[in-house]
Amino acid sequence: MLLFAALFAGQSDAKSSDRKQPMDITADNTDALLTDTSESSINGNVLITQGSLKIEADKAVISRVKGDVVKVTLSGAPTRMQQTNDNGDVMKASAKQIVYLISNEQIQLNGGVIIDQARGSMRGESIRYDLKTGRLTGGGNGGRVQMRLNPASGAGN
Repeated sequence: MLLFAALFAGQSDAKSSDRKQPMDITADNTDALLTDTSESSINGNVLITQGSLKIEADKAVISRVKGDVVKVTLSGAPTRMQQTNDNGDVMKASAKQIVYLISNEQIQLNGGVIIDQARGSMRGESIRYDLKTGRLTGGGNGGRVQMRLNPASGAGN
């Protein structure tokens, strides 16, 4: 279950002490296989908390290959995530589906994506976040992306 700790652990905006906190997971039920290659599901009112990180989803699916977790898929109507960074700023994100591709170090948000934080906001149908580079990409296939960039605090003073 510590896999969820890795879900957003690479984000530069994440509160650094969150990864050192215990993780609590509650759900209505689970269907898990403890084999090296398997898919395990956590279903119904999924709530994951770790420090300032809070994730709410209808379902979480954990995919393992040869003992390694390779993908985590969170889905809901919508799936919601909230985390506070070291500066005390809150980042909130929601989407119908959030997929963490561990080996690629990428998070893919799909369906009605909304990301809000102090520095600005982003909306679209598909947004990918590269944990290695911090690059956000979105749009494509006729989908548009909306962005709002807020001025730096103290700008214009």
